Amino acid sequence: MISSDSASPNPMVTVGELIARFLEQCGVRTAFGVISIHNMPVLDALHRRGRIHFVPARGEAGACNMADAAARVSGTLGVCVTSTGTGAGNAAGALVEALTAGTPLLHLTGQIESDFIDRDLGFIHEAPAQLAMLQAVGKAAFRIRNAETALATLREAVRLAFTPPCGPVSIEIPIDVQARLLPLPADLAPLWTAPLQPATAEVDALAARLMNKRRPLLWLGGGARGAGAAVARFVAMGWGVVTSVQGRGILSEDHPASLGAYNLHKPAEALYQSCDAMLVVGSRLRSNETLRYQLKLPAALYRIDANALAHNRGYHSDYFVQGDALATLHALADRLEGRTAVDPALLPDVQRARQQVVAHVNGTLGPYQALQDGLAAQAAQADDGLWWVRDITLSNSMWGNRAPQLDHPRAGVHALGGGIGQGLAMAIGASVADRLHGLGRKTVALVGDGGFMLNVGELACAAQERAALVVLLMNDCGYGVIKNIQDDLYGSRHCYVDLHTPDFAQLCSSLQVAHLRLAGPEHCAEVLAQAWALDGPVVVEVDMRAWGPFAVKFAGPIVRKD
Repeated sequence: MISSDSASPNPMVTVGELIARFLEQCGVRTAFGVISIHNMPVLDALHRRGRIHFVPARGEAGACNMADAAARVSGTLGVCVTSTGTGAGNAAGALVEALTAGTPLLHLTGQIESDFIDRDLGFIHEAPAQLAMLQAVGKAAFRIRNAETALATLREAVRLAFTPPCGPVSIEIPIDVQARLLPLPADLAPLWTAPLQPATAEVDALAARLMNKRRPLLWLGGGARGAGAAVARFVAMGWGVVTSVQGRGILSEDHPASLGAYNLHKPAEALYQSCDAMLVVGSRLRSNETLRYQLKLPAALYRIDANALAHNRGYHSDYFVQGDALATLHALADRLEGRTAVDPALLPDVQRARQQVVAHVNGTLGPYQALQDGLAAQAAQADDGLWWVRDITLSNSMWGNRAPQLDHPRAGVHALGGGIGQGLAMAIGASVADRLHGLGRKTVALVGDGGFMLNVGELACAAQERAALVVLLMNDCGYGVIKNIQDDLYGSRHCYVDLHTPDFAQLCSSLQVAHLRLAGPEHCAEVLAQAWALDGPVVVEVDMRAWGPFAVKFAGPIVRKD
């Protein structure tokens, strides 16, 4: 093998090194994965070049969740490297999560030697139809069949990953192809996709429909996370803003125009009925945020989305414009500024609705109000806020999805697809990305004990990386949401929900991870301040059996019953 530092104007490099160099050109600073015999040429190249920090996860599922979260907070390409066969299969659930969240992610996986692929020989580490499996759980999947097509395949994969709707793209690379030599191409630049510009006539038509609206609202989803500057122009015109959970922080949630993500409660619905227009931007209006599409939105509903298939999906669109959120909103604002007269009572009404919803939600928390308030107070003292990472757990459903207030469009990271056990790995990815990109925010993860145990091995990864994160471990020794559903629908027959859990203090001690116990709400301020001050990963265990229950039971997503 010829060194990557060769002074030759056209050195020979392996496909593995070509991949490493290409990722550097994409602005990648970290990758996550598990080393194996079927990806060593790629990882050896990353190691030798030393320009991309590789995080050795303890499992492929965790590695993919880490890459997903790193991409979400940094706005760059996420990269996950796995082995072939079972290793690639282990990442499938995390790829589904990245697909659901619309995360641009490149999944590189190995494959057995080219001569033996698809021959049904029982070759070790072979997975029948691996490519089809990866196509099913991601946006696309490719196989690099020879060295000559490697760069073209990489470029197309990254282009697709960043083309809205964004998502994960997998590439499988036979181990012999990874090690093959080829001349180093002179140009390794990726093929970035330009933002989709809206049709002028369509923006004109939408502007005409909105010109005389007196009480308009923006509903912002994850597809509008890059549109903050344009959103500010609408806010200056007097528009109100509500977001999906994925759209939190596009407008800082402490802004008087913001309803936050309190989007499905009765005061919010009453507000919608007082409005004469809603412009939905980059949101799928998902089932759990619209009462299974029964939430009563304003009678005039307009949409902007880069995905043409969003038109009339879930709700009827009175008018639809296909285009990039930032470009389209700027074009629309150009036509509306100085020509509209928004009701000055709209924003006070937005704030009134928000206050009513917050009071209602807080009234359901019981003793856990102290934890929510303590976290908010601690975050307020931080100069640059926090990365707020949540797993699927009872506490997230009760308050974490909508509090604390977020001030950055990428500050919220959560398991959008509803799978448990992904929060810890996501927090590691967010923390590593924060460090390598110099973003300066603390990472805080809200997880339940059941989900935490699913990927508890990644706590060793957090320790090895000295990841600066605080894990709020809500320990009720079981699956709290499922138990509540069993109370409501199954005669309180509690089966398979009570879990044997370890002594988390001893577990953390064995990994050299700091552990603090929150035995009661009266200690929140003290313990959280202590956790914030510690370096590296910290687990704050909230003993929910000692704290007691929430004031109101949560038994799954709200469903309209009237």
